[in-house]
Amino acid sequence: MYPTIRLNSSYDMPLLGLGLYKATDPVETREAISAAAMLGYRLFDTASVYKNEELVGEGIAECGVPRKDLFITTKIWNNAQRVGNIESSFERSLERLGLDYIDLYLIHWPVPGFYLDTWHVLEDLVHSGKLRSIGVSNFSTRDLDNLIEHSSIIPAVNQIEYHPYFDQSGIRIFCQECGIAVQAYSPLARGKYLDDPTLIMIAEKYHRSTAQIGLRWTIQKGVAVIPKSVRSERILENSQIFDFELNEEEMAMIDSLNQNYRSASIPEDMLR
Repeated sequence: MYPTIRLNSSYDMPLLGLGLYKATDPVETREAISAAAMLGYRLFDTASVYKNEELVGEGIAECGVPRKDLFITTKIWNNAQRVGNIESSFERSLERLGLDYIDLYLIHWPVPGFYLDTWHVLEDLVHSGKLRSIGVSNFSTRDLDNLIEHSSIIPAVNQIEYHPYFDQSGIRIFCQECGIAVQAYSPLARGKYLDDPTLIMIAEKYHRSTAQIGLRWTIQKGVAVIPKSVRSERILENSQIFDFELNEEEMAMIDSLNQNYRSASIPEDMLR
């Protein structure tokens, strides 16, 4: 088991989870979930748009870990928000995952003109007992301000791209001051920073990989991480970040690497 962060919903979320974006091969996906579970992972992150919720459900059912010890996240996609298909979209995710409840349900993107209505439906779902915590993904401080002003539940989590080359310190600090946990997707920037000389130098000191240094820097910022991998050796490597600590000078050196580099693409329908 790995350290957790207490959400404003009073539930504990692991600081480390397995991201399952693009994990669509049945055998590979189930084996990745099984390997992660054996290594102590308890958080598994998917989304309706990933088209793998059924596979994820099969994997977690077979992983040997009791449901009460797992933390399952999924997300509602943009088109469901636009047509107001919120509750039925949630129910379909629940059915595909084969679960009685979901630990964390996120608005995947802040679709203008729709995300407030979506949020109000999610607030109702929390009271149904089928949903424990609700949150958002890719929300800016402006989006969050608007949401908080017009809602009764503050998001438990804001999931954003966050790594040494994309240090979104403004939104991170804003969220943490509001009691919103920050969770990093693409915390390895899809490999972009793994050959960085500064990270290589620090990694050599600790006898670690640059991936482990980047993940360690992120969690020392108080940000949870969900690195994606279906390779057991990478899943193991990504978990070995809790038995060492970077000093202030090293943290500052990594801070200076920021390039505002976004490795994940923005959906076309959010660019219109």
